Amino acid sequence: MEGEPTLRLRIFNLNCWAIRYLSKRRQQRVRLIGDTLRQEGFDLVLLQEVWSEQDYSELKAKLAGSYPFSHYFRSGVIGSGLCVFSRFPILDTLLYQYSLNGYPYMLQHGDWFCGKSVGLVVMKISGIIFNVYVTHLHAEYCRDKDAYLPHRLVQAWELAQFIRHTSKAADVVLLGGDLNMHPEDVGIRLLRGWTGLQDAFAEAMRFEGCKNGCTLVPDNCFTDKSELLPFPLGIRIDYILYKAISSFTVKCEELKTTTGRAPGTDIPFSDHEAVMATLHIQRQGQPAGATLGTPEPALADVVAEARAEVGAGLRAARRQRYSSGRMAVLALLLLLLQAAAALATLAGLGAEQPFPKLSFCLLAFLALGVLVLATGLHLFRTMEVKMLHGTEDQMWMVLRALQERP
Repeated sequence: MEGEPTLRLRIFNLNCWAIRYLSKRRQQRVRLIGDTLRQEGFDLVLLQEVWSEQDYSELKAKLAGSYPFSHYFRSGVIGSGLCVFSRFPILDTLLYQYSLNGYPYMLQHGDWFCGKSVGLVVMKISGIIFNVYVTHLHAEYCRDKDAYLPHRLVQAWELAQFIRHTSKAADVVLLGGDLNMHPEDVGIRLLRGWTGLQDAFAEAMRFEGCKNGCTLVPDNCFTDKSELLPFPLGIRIDYILYKAISSFTVKCEELKTTTGRAPGTDIPFSDHEAVMATLHIQRQGQPAGATLGTPEPALADVVAEARAEVGAGLRAARRQRYSSGRMAVLALLLLLLQAAAALATLAGLGAEQPFPKLSFCLLAFLALGVLVLATGLHLFRTMEVKMLHGTEDQMWMVLRALQERP
């Protein structure tokens, strides 16, 4: 009831930028993160881009006294990079890997190899069931020409669906992570509208940190300044979101971000700023029930906008599938012509001229390489088309249901 004591929960969220061999001063920063977490004594720690299991193991050993419970989510080629540290027992875990996650041939970005996912840990704190989600969505790279927008929207939709379908037995839902979306982007509006999650920054009674809650700021020595030229104050892409489902209320008492260098050092924790929230959870007299976060007419507009973007990505994927398929067919025809020419030579039809073995072999290897590459691209594009089409169909069903409600 109203008079029952309030549970106070302190949460730490950070994209650690701990890429082995590539991230600057990675080991020093990971040690610094571990030392700070041990001193601060948060209740729950949500980390992204901990790509090395060795880094996770070192953090786990260092934090064992303060955070005796932890979990590392494994997926993809090099891992999801997601992990959770907690003062409270973890009862259950689940990992969902997003169906679309960039392109394997975009080696300079590498998101495809990470197996971007959402991890779920279930905890019981003071009799309250918490579903805690941690995730990292596909990066934007170029806002003006965002080739990954359809994939990131599919990820945002799958994240929202995953939360809706796995949180029905929970009392409180928490989501932390690098969503790689600005607060006004259609993906974040879709996620919040469809799940009912509240933004800790928008709801906080007190705020301290970077202006507008930005988590990627030009003052950070590790950020790519060229990407932030249109945004002189920085951008906010790291979030702590929450909501109460049953007979509880959740309020954000305080939200903080780091502002560059870590205390007592000359470097930041990461190229991202950390987000730290203090939440108050209290039982209420009547069950609140699950609610959408946006009035249904406005939510219908958001779903329609997201569906239009996914549809545009679907049409582009179909065109690229057709191009790769045509290239594969042409390469196959070239190989067949070469095979026919070789058979004709063996049969003595062209004996009056010497057979150019070297040129023939080089052309055959080239045609074979093009065939293999084009076939691989065609198969990948076929899977992409299916995933985009499936998401578009789901959005259409939801949109129709929202529009038909009185």
